Amino acid sequence: MIALSLAEIATVVGGQMHDIPDPSVQVTAPVVRDSREVEPGGLFVAFVGERADGHDFAPEVVEAGAAAVLGSRPVGVPAIVVDDVQAALGALARHVVRRLGATVVALTGSAGKTSTKDLIAQVLQHKAPTVWTPGSLNNEIGLPLTALSATEETRFLVLEMGARGIGHIRYLTGLTPPRIGLVLNVGTAHIGEFGGREQIALAKGELVESLPSKDEGGIAVLNADDPLVRPMASRTAAKVVLFGESDEADVRAENVRLTDSGQPAFSLHTPSGCSDVTMRLYGEHHVSNALAAAAVAHELGMSAEEIATALSEAGTLSRWRMEVTERPDGVTVVNDAYNANPESMRAALRALVAMGKGRRTWAVLGKMAELGDEALAEHDAVGRLAVRLNVSKLVAVGGREASWLQLGAYNEGSWGEESVHVSDAQAAIDLLRSELRPGDVVLVKASRSVGLESVAQALLETGAEGEVAAR
Repeated sequence: MIALSLAEIATVVGGQMHDIPDPSVQVTAPVVRDSREVEPGGLFVAFVGERADGHDFAPEVVEAGAAAVLGSRPVGVPAIVVDDVQAALGALARHVVRRLGATVVALTGSAGKTSTKDLIAQVLQHKAPTVWTPGSLNNEIGLPLTALSATEETRFLVLEMGARGIGHIRYLTGLTPPRIGLVLNVGTAHIGEFGGREQIALAKGELVESLPSKDEGGIAVLNADDPLVRPMASRTAAKVVLFGESDEADVRAENVRLTDSGQPAFSLHTPSGCSDVTMRLYGEHHVSNALAAAAVAHELGMSAEEIATALSEAGTLSRWRMEVTERPDGVTVVNDAYNANPESMRAALRALVAMGKGRRTWAVLGKMAELGDEALAEHDAVGRLAVRLNVSKLVAVGGREASWLQLGAYNEGSWGEESVHVSDAQAAIDLLRSELRPGDVVLVKASRSVGLESVAQALLETGAEGEVAAR
């Protein structure tokens, strides 16, 4: 974080200082909400949660070197007390971003946000110091914490923005006003909460509505291939840049193909030139993510050659997202268990099949959450797709939604041992341990609440007779 005195912070957030002997003491280390992450000179934000009250940790964080606590009540140690901790955190982030003067790049979409954010960050790092959202901390708490981790040297701030309703993205853009806004796609993630794809599009489009005008440097980067994203051009006064495989896209891909190992390769075309890309990531769906990153980087002054080099070098920064690990016995485990929606599930299945040419493929799948009335149809469709793609074995893990996955596979013609429904992760582990053979490829994917990462971890422990070779 850029250095701010406790007195300045209290003014910015509208708080009262308690038990602070020297208001000129500066906060120079990160602002955190987890007491275990406190560093000397940092600021600890005390939230009252369902399981714990952050105020209870105030003495130990100050003992660990925190300059003060930002909370909603006095705690007997240096503290800035406010009525609303979340609002205060947002106000502090807004102040720091304004003072920093870095270019804020914000992105949203129904699928691929985190992977694309990681790609943008790795590409822009080639140009100047960049700070980006860790993992999926893209809400009203995670976003300001990310912004507050920027330093005086930061030139690009890449922020992922999530939404579970109308107005959420508008709120986030008010905390960290972006100059560049990227909308990836409009799918069915959280459709049960929104009530329909049109409502999702309405919410995602709040990002481009927040941008400054073209004359003020605002840039809206939109997916030319998505029929609900492209019309968002009419909702902004910013310059519009299109990416995709459409001939009308400003940044597009040609000659898209997959390597023998399932990694995408293509020719990148930008307004300033062309260059070839071969990615380290797995699955053709990353082409769209790469084009989005390329469009942002091009608008920030990078050449096609620089962008192509950076994309070809980029890897996975966030855990449990298409993490590909090969065991010593030749079994390949693809851990994509962080989250799932219909779009990402279909992309992962296609990636599995591309990686598993000539090998047995296993799809270990669980519930896709927050689909509302669409849940049965979407799970059924994923089960059917697994059969159509000739996935060797489908293992549906869990309760009702898993039974729908298997039902879809059964109705598509998977009547033998090609699909099985098991009750929980441990049952899946037991099955896989008994039936996996050297050379098999296993995809593990479900919504975060299912916790299927334990299946991937158990498989890697099973095969770790020595050091596991990770790609």
